[in-house]
Amino acid sequence: MQYGPRMDGSSPLSRRAVFGLAAAVFPLATATDAYASTAVGGARLARGGVQGTDVPKKLTAAAWLVADCDSGEVLASFNAHRRLAPASTLKMLFADTVLKKFDRAERHKVTEAELADIPSGSSLVGIKPGITYTVEQLWQGVFLRSGNDAVHVLSHMNGGVAKTVAEMQAKAEDLQALDTHVVSPDGFDRKGQLSSAYDLTLFARHGLKDADFRAYCHTRTANFPAGGRKTFQIQNTDRLLTGAWGVKTYDGLIGVKNGYTSNAGNTFTGAATRDGRTLLVTVMHPRSGYNAVYEETAALLDWGFRKGSSAGAVGALVEPLSEGGKKAKPSGKAATAAAGPPGSGAVGDPSPWGLLEGAGGTVALLAAGGWALRRRRKGETPQGD
Repeated sequence: MQYGPRMDGSSPLSRRAVFGLAAAVFPLATATDAYASTAVGGARLARGGVQGTDVPKKLTAAAWLVADCDSGEVLASFNAHRRLAPASTLKMLFADTVLKKFDRAERHKVTEAELADIPSGSSLVGIKPGITYTVEQLWQGVFLRSGNDAVHVLSHMNGGVAKTVAEMQAKAEDLQALDTHVVSPDGFDRKGQLSSAYDLTLFARHGLKDADFRAYCHTRTANFPAGGRKTFQIQNTDRLLTGAWGVKTYDGLIGVKNGYTSNAGNTFTGAATRDGRTLLVTVMHPRSGYNAVYEETAALLDWGFRKGSSAGAVGALVEPLSEGGKKAKPSGKAATAAAGPPGSGAVGDPSPWGLLEGAGGTVALLAAGGWALRRRRKGETPQGD
């Protein structure tokens, strides 16, 4: 769905307006405040609310986190372990899991079967059966265009979608990303598919240790095969990197990955380096503006570079078990009850679309939502950007 101005100049109903409609019918608090059942990274990170001092005031995200990439110190957070739909930011975990399995120069001819199970409405890079691609080109499709078609081809090369999902879940557990439940490799909305600002930051930190991961997420444009000798140019959908859609590029930005679905809204994990210091920021589900996820990320990066060095740590990014990390101990029975098991439906989805589920009798809101959907149908945004 499209929340910004359309190409024809018309103005669809904004997320903020829809939230206003939702609030008029029933309070936002009806969306369960769901948190993970573990205190991975420290007890303060298991708490709801802001952890840290003098952080930016005008943030609308449902969850966010700022961390030092090298030391692993978490400098500030808000609902760090809240379990939310990750959208295409889950592709960072996909890359952490699959990236090193194939040489980037390896060539692969795509079959129709490898493209048959892509969810309808997915973001696509434009892969076609019968064309041969290098592994490098497939990863460019994943990182630049968030192409679910590229993810599914690589998953089939890896032994199939089910095998890849199982390996991603195992990788998340090794990274101690215990808020994460993987259902699909591409991050497309699936019941029970969840992650958190803390876990997404773990995925980015781990990925950035790899030179190929780092290079792919920093690539702005690339030429992509169109068949024969023809190519077309693809551009990275990370607006802080490219400056697209009126977003100011962020000085020192490395990457990493953005995501969008109508359920998750916008989610982004970004990394930037200034004066030899690299910071990681994850922002999930901001409520205002279609560029808000980038604007709030930039504000938190600015805070981190300006004040983060003097801010006391509120927690830490743990190390992978396979690299000698100390195993985190589960805690917080109350948090477990709030969150429920993966797929239970007790997910803290702040979006009006999440609130609509099970909201019988809210005729006014449903009518408003239906009107908004009709207004947007022409310019619907692919799911997974």
